[in-house]
Amino acid sequence: MKTLFRGSAQLLVSALLISPLAMAQNPAPADPFQWLEDVQGERALNWVRERNAGTQKILQARAEYAPVRADILSVLNAKDRIPGIVRRGDWLYNFWQDAANKRGLLRRTSLAEYRKAAPAWETVLDLDALATKENENWVWGGSVCLAPEYRRCLLMMSRGGADAKVVREFDLFSKTFIADGFNLPEAKQQVDWIDADNLYVATDFGPGSMTDSGYARIIKRWKRGTPLASATQVFEGVAKDVAVQVSVDRTPGFERTVLIRALDFYNSKQFLLAADGKQIELDLPSDANATFWRDKLLIELKSDWKLPGQTHASGSLLLADATAYLKGERKFRSLFTPTASRSLDGYTHTHSHLLLTINEHVTSKLEEWKFDGAKLSHRVVNAPSPGHLNVTSLHDPMLAKDAMGDAYLMNYADFLTPDSLFLGQAGSDTRELLKARPAQFNAEGMKAEQLFATSKDGTQVPYFVVWPKGAKKGTDADGSNPTLLYGYGGFQVSLQPWYSGGFGKAWYGRGGVLVVANLRGGGEYGPNWHQAAIKANKQKSYDDYIAVAEDLIKRKITSPRHLGIMGGSNGGLLVGATFVQRPDLFNAVVCQVPLLDMRRYHTLLAGASWMAEYGNPDDAAEWAFISKYSPYQNVKAGVKYPKVLFTTSTRDDRVHPGHARKMAARMMEQGHDLLYYENIEGGHGGAADNEQRATLQALEFSYLWQQLGR
Repeated sequence: MKTLFRGSAQLLVSALLISPLAMAQNPAPADPFQWLEDVQGERALNWVRERNAGTQKILQARAEYAPVRADILSVLNAKDRIPGIVRRGDWLYNFWQDAANKRGLLRRTSLAEYRKAAPAWETVLDLDALATKENENWVWGGSVCLAPEYRRCLLMMSRGGADAKVVREFDLFSKTFIADGFNLPEAKQQVDWIDADNLYVATDFGPGSMTDSGYARIIKRWKRGTPLASATQVFEGVAKDVAVQVSVDRTPGFERTVLIRALDFYNSKQFLLAADGKQIELDLPSDANATFWRDKLLIELKSDWKLPGQTHASGSLLLADATAYLKGERKFRSLFTPTASRSLDGYTHTHSHLLLTINEHVTSKLEEWKFDGAKLSHRVVNAPSPGHLNVTSLHDPMLAKDAMGDAYLMNYADFLTPDSLFLGQAGSDTRELLKARPAQFNAEGMKAEQLFATSKDGTQVPYFVVWPKGAKKGTDADGSNPTLLYGYGGFQVSLQPWYSGGFGKAWYGRGGVLVVANLRGGGEYGPNWHQAAIKANKQKSYDDYIAVAEDLIKRKITSPRHLGIMGGSNGGLLVGATFVQRPDLFNAVVCQVPLLDMRRYHTLLAGASWMAEYGNPDDAAEWAFISKYSPYQNVKAGVKYPKVLFTTSTRDDRVHPGHARKMAARMMEQGHDLLYYENIEGGHGGAADNEQRATLQALEFSYLWQQLGR
């Protein structure tokens, strides 16, 4: 399930400067619970421990808790999961966690082995052993490896699952850290290889080197064997930017370095770094995503682009000749143009093909463009439907001759169909089934369907209903089905069908109905669907959510007594705002790693980075619309609210745990009954290993059955 903010180069976040005049015009009132923003403060942690103990005592005593936790843990640790892979040269790498490897193994195998039912894996790094040896709570954070040898890698690890990570150079051949290699202390940072002896580094270089959002604003070139302090600055943004980022394309004959200033979550300035060190700004709409692909330039539009004699619609994907474009030519081939029901979900390229994943009424389609010199051809790929497709190219552009040049991986799943991983070849509909996840719950008698609700302004809002066996529906519907309504509605994130063994065992298998709402603010129908519910129009996300809830009640799928809502991160704000506005509709609220205090969100951790989505609370005009929905400012004594379960993580350094802490404290002071659970580690995902994930989810499902059961 998607509960996290996205963080690509083009989807970083906004950090606007706060002027003294604006603060004077719109001062924040005194906050009696601000002491709970002290993340590691002893007083705050004692408050957390007391809340945790009370919640665990209530929910762990329920009959569902132990079997649900065991079921979820068995799903998370299952040996027959499909191992996700990344190709590096001749090897396929996987990061794996299970009961014996709680922190996980970095391991590798060959394609020939991977095809087998039980591949032979070679362990490259045992994170549990490393954590024990170094007495650190290491959580895997990814890697950046130097092609085409793929010997040297920059491994990223966090303490407890935070966004801030350490970087350490690792030798994949000897399976050892390089003692005198590139090593960076903990920070929110980004690195990329220039060559074997030089890196680009965007990190915390000391006072003044970070943006207001807490990300790096300076990029330096760092030479092996020299201190970081001697690194040479090559690029910088300003404090009000969200971040800077660098991307190095080392494709032979098409080497390019792109430098990016993320002005806010959706707008950026992009520059090519010339051989003489000059920075050439790319002439692009600031909200467009641009990607170089050998001699081509791909441009994904987020708003209409008007040029002399031509207009290209928001959501389009354009193709241009890169050299001609840089010389000023504006000649495009449109590879995708959106419609009312179709949007571009993503794309990837093989050696000679471009694969487009299309959203059509929130289900996936696959299309393919073939490039044969100047000749282009297009076709619709015969792919599984009507669920979600995830397509990944296996092409390695650093290899002169690549046996997998047009190969790709395609994963398919829907709510009731387990994941299947196929090896495809661009240009053909014939695919090899590499792996298939066994069914993790009995789906016999279950059904998934798509329905539509009418929002307050007349907009049709799609939602999926996953029916368990024996649910009361149609003419038998009487509103008694325990129903969980999940939503997100922000940052152009699309909620597409997924397969979840945990939900299957803990919810569908026990008679619960799952509803997934595709709200404005998300990306299900492209950029316009997202932009319809940001800033002054953010309330439309909540109107859509309320409309879906009302539609479920109208159809007698459920009733307020049996209807609960769940959302995390921006989805936590969604459920927070919605239950405060319409407490009569719900009897359960699972509010995960949420934003809730929208008066101070921009001052807490990475919060300043999201003002392009929500607005600036220190601007009186923008606070006027934010204040109407901010849950922390609108919750009141004397109102009957559902009993809420707040969950968060102490180690979440993206969305501050103070949001959930303060909201719970205020509601308790007002006399409202609630539950609260804060995992002491785990980052924005809420947990650091599978046991913690199983505990957290078992608490949530036990709470849901307590509140919604017949």
